This record gives sequence, C-alpha cells and structure tokens, in this order.
Amino acid sequence: MENWLELSEAEYEKVWNKMCEVLNFKPSTSNFPSFEVPTPFITYDISIYFEYSNDLGAYDDLEEKALLVFKENTSRDDYLYALDWQHECYWINPGLEFEKDEFDELKVPVFPNGDYYFFIHKDFEWGYLGHPWEKTITIFGEGLITGFEKHQPKMFQKVLRQG
Repeated sequence: MENWLELSEAEYEKVWNKMCEVLNFKPSTSNFPSFEVPTPFITYDISIYFEYSNDLGAYDDLEEKALLVFKENTSRDDYLYALDWQHECYWINPGLEFEKDEFDELKVPVFPNGDYYFFIHKDFEWGYLGHPWEKTITIFGEGLITGFEKHQPKMFQKVLRQG
C-alpha cells in the first residue's frame, strides 16, 4: 500500500488556510519565526547542519527518529499531513512504510533544506515544523516533545526558544 496520498485541491487549500488560521503562518525569508505555535513547544537551532558538517549520519538519524516519534504519537489507522510549502502535499500514515524516491529521499523531507517542511497531526494536536531560512525545527505538543526527548536526534542540541 502506498503511503504518500496526495492531498486533493480542496484538502490542500483547507490545510494551508488552517495553517494560517491556527498557527498564524506567514512565510518569510527574514521575519522569524514565521508561525505561532501553542505551548508547549521547543525550537531547535540546526543552522550548523546547513553548512559543512562532518556528521553526515546526523541527517539519517533525524529522519529515523522523527519517523519513529510520529509513529509513537499516532494510532495504527491515523494519518497526518506532510506539507511542502507551495508543492504537493500528502496524507501519511506513520504506521506504514515511508517509501522513498529514486534519490533515496522522502517526498517531504524532515530536514528543511530548501523549503518549509511540516508534519502536522490531522487535528493539529501536534506538529513538526522545519524552517529553512531560520534554520530551525519547531516541535509543539506534549506527546511529540516527550517523544523527541526520549529519542533525541543528534541535531537537537541547541534550543533557540521554548514555551
């Protein structure tokens, strides 16, 4: 069963409208942060990984642990949004395999290396927000934060903000 189910045009509009309404999402390459998340939240500075890094395994570590934490925070039949700003967006089920493309990459990466990449629970109970220009990853929702504390990625060493 394929896991990346592309959002319909109506679903796409609905979720981005909700991003603006619920998280006050205002895309920007210079005004940070570009969203307002509910508490509790934590924002990690991952800027060092946008420059040359000797720790190439940190990218795989982030992906592996993020997918594990998403799985731990959803039921078997639960879906969440995988959002790529101004590109195709998807429904994904963390309990299923995350197929990769011919370049061995996820359709929506967990490392924000070129665009906003968001993974949001379908009811906006929690979220994982990658910001490519601020060079951060923000996590909100108690369960997701606890999951990342339990399975801490190497990249999550420097806290920028929390609340």
